[in-house]
Amino acid sequence: MKGKIIGITSLIAAIVIAGFVFFKFYFVFGEGVKAGELNFVVYKGYVFKTYEGRVIQAGFGKGKGANAGAIQSYEFDFSITDKAIADSLMRCGGKTVELHYKEYLGSLPWRGKQKYIVDGIVSVRE
Repeated sequence: MKGKIIGITSLIAAIVIAGFVFFKFYFVFGEGVKAGELNFVVYKGYVFKTYEGRVIQAGFGKGKGANAGAIQSYEFDFSITDKAIADSLMRCGGKTVELHYKEYLGSLPWRGKQKYIVDGIVSVRE
């Protein structure tokens, strides 16, 4: 009887942990398109080499007083898992790009540093 209770409890704990890991690291929380000027794409890492990038998005800031309506930039930091997409973006520095991305609730070291994973290039403009 005691062994059966331990077995059932262990099974429930394993299912809960597996569910947590799935929703935290593999469940796609959101996806969309971000546009802006491509600042950089780099290949870096100590153990897990990953492609990391940044897009600068210009926009009007919210606020009161002197900063109301001022132009400010937003940084969109992302990781790339597909080498072909990373290679294409490495040749687009300084250009305006539209990137399709997926958002996860957590990052994995072999997937990249960011929660946002770019999985497609929608358009590139000068």
